Amino acid sequence: MKRSTEDQTKGTAHEVKGKIKEKVGQLTNNPDLEGAGIGEKIAGKIQKKIGQLEKVIERPCDGHIFE
Repeated sequence: MKRSTEDQTKGTAHEVKGKIKEKVGQLTNNPDLEGAGIGEKIAGKIQKKIGQLEKVIERPCDGHIFE
């Protein structure tokens, strides 16, 4: 698996885990768990964006950029 795809997949997984932690924290009135969930969700979004950026960089350059 390409690194870009791996980063996107891991990012999505972290995003989902973060959303779950956030909701469980809200339901159990646990601000620490809710905060951890928000942090993990944001980290997942960042990792997913990095994977998307890597995918763009991996594309072969056809020379049209500099014309």
